Amino acid sequence: MSDSHSPVRGRSVLGRLFHFLWMLVSGLLKLITIVFVLGSLAAIWLLLRNGHGGLRIEHNTPLVLAPSGVLVEQIDEDPSQRLLENLNGQLPSQSSLRDLIDALETAKDDPRIPFAVLKLDGLADAGLPQLEELAAAMRDFRATGKKIIAWSPSYEQAYYYAAAQADEVVMDPMGSLSIEGFSSYNNYFKDGLDKLGVDVHVFRVGEYKSAVEPFTRNDMSPDARAASLDWLGDLWKDYGKGVAEGRKLPATAVDDYVRRFAAGLEAHGGDPAAYAKASGLVSSVETQAEFRKRMGAIVGFDDELGSFRQIYYLDYLSAVEREGTLKGGKAHDAHTIALVAVQGEIVDGTGQVGQAGGDTISDLLDQARRDDDISAVVLRVNSPGGSVWASEQIRREVQALKADGKPVVASMSTVAASGGYWVAMDADQIYAHDSTVTGSIGIFGMIPTIDRGLAKLGIHTDGVGTTPLAGTLRIDRPLSAELGRIIQAQIDKGYRDFIGGVSKARDIPVEKVNEIARGRVWSGAHAKALGLVDDIGGLQQAADAAAKLAGIEDGDYELLEMAPKREFALDFLSRFYGRAQLAWMPAGMRGWLQTLSAQTDIERWLSGFNDPRGMYAQCFCTPQQGGHSR
Repeated sequence: MSDSHSPVRGRSVLGRLFHFLWMLVSGLLKLITIVFVLGSLAAIWLLLRNGHGGLRIEHNTPLVLAPSGVLVEQIDEDPSQRLLENLNGQLPSQSSLRDLIDALETAKDDPRIPFAVLKLDGLADAGLPQLEELAAAMRDFRATGKKIIAWSPSYEQAYYYAAAQADEVVMDPMGSLSIEGFSSYNNYFKDGLDKLGVDVHVFRVGEYKSAVEPFTRNDMSPDARAASLDWLGDLWKDYGKGVAEGRKLPATAVDDYVRRFAAGLEAHGGDPAAYAKASGLVSSVETQAEFRKRMGAIVGFDDELGSFRQIYYLDYLSAVEREGTLKGGKAHDAHTIALVAVQGEIVDGTGQVGQAGGDTISDLLDQARRDDDISAVVLRVNSPGGSVWASEQIRREVQALKADGKPVVASMSTVAASGGYWVAMDADQIYAHDSTVTGSIGIFGMIPTIDRGLAKLGIHTDGVGTTPLAGTLRIDRPLSAELGRIIQAQIDKGYRDFIGGVSKARDIPVEKVNEIARGRVWSGAHAKALGLVDDIGGLQQAADAAAKLAGIEDGDYELLEMAPKREFALDFLSRFYGRAQLAWMPAGMRGWLQTLSAQTDIERWLSGFNDPRGMYAQCFCTPQQGGHSR
């Protein structure tokens, strides 16, 4: 189709030049306007959130604990994302475990807070060890005589564990308690890869190092099946024990509830809420309106809020911080213990949001080492591992801290396996939860080749090289036997380095380490029995241990969280621009694209496989919890 009648094309060269300059100036003015408006909105938001006009804590005001998104050790998202969530009225996509615990620890001695309300249905994911730490803080709160009341439309398995520790567990009459146990299922791609003509060459040490099995098998190997049933069984027992103790029920109550679910539903006319209440796992059923009315009869109503008088836990923390009464605030002469989190997949370099960059974590540990005000370090690990090189960089910084006389105590959260164990093994002491997933001491490498797949399309690769190794790492060529020997030799050495490091750090004969390593996953309770961890406990116990090693008197320290800095301005504008573009799309297409983007972040997934030598100490062993509807 001809564009000869286009008004721009019909102009003179000078006219087109002026038109281009005008469009450029106009675009810059629009950009400046957008930046100004967004900057103003950001300033207003920050003023309202942190300014002197913030919320005041009135007497007889319950504390509402309502986290959302993923429960994390440390908030790790772009500042722009958190700002956009607030400006759009969205719930935060991450919630800090420490914020929940700090709120409970402070409120338990605050006479203005009569009780707490726990509402956890906004949580998308939480590890059992994290919920155990939250449960411990809840018990401390209740020990002062103050009650905690949990309400939710329904309860899913993950966060029900914490709800079970409340004085009351209340659910909507139309709700359900979804518990089914722990599992570990994967897709297996061998047949599919064969059909595509893709050969996956695997190099590993340890029959239990099953992270590569989905690419080499069509099912789970017998060794992996036995090991997985072992550690999953430990977690299920721990879950059942915690719930039973919280609800004051027999130890088998949770297991019985699951195994009798069909019969229980039938006996109660298909009503899951009635079955949950009859089982003792739920105290009572109430609609939200009925629950609000009952709470309002105790503390009064907030007409503007349309509910009972209350204060959200993050607002509470901001208010007490302004008052200078935040529990655990540093006294004038208190010592400082640094808290450094290794959270997410361990990758080479700085890492993206949600990843633990080897350079980033190493820099934080180096800062702690050079800071004369820091007496010790707690390394909080919630990671399945990843790059061997990045893990080693972090481990070396742990050694440097110790060499400078600063104790390091590792605190394992939900998962501290493979590379997650590598970074922790040289700590002076290692703490874990009974339900922590750890171990998986092993190394693997994996190289796919697609020459057979290309041949099916009539595409072939040929050429010359100056040595037998030249060009052998191309994925469009078959993997040579000599290159396979080279890679396997490096993997074998990496495994020897791993078990040798564990042997030296944990004072266990290397032969014994080899027996309990070989890529096998252990629960924290089992790891303690094997000597891989020193004691069972959470972050608080690890911090106390670090203080003791540093010669600090009980409680005379501040736990200082050290976090990587995230860029703000450019990412904020790019996100705003992206959302503006999406806004012009039809609603159906926009929703589909947003869902697809959230679920298939291929670029970020691939970025995790960036070890410079292609060697990984990684465990795909996060337990899958039943009852998730998201």
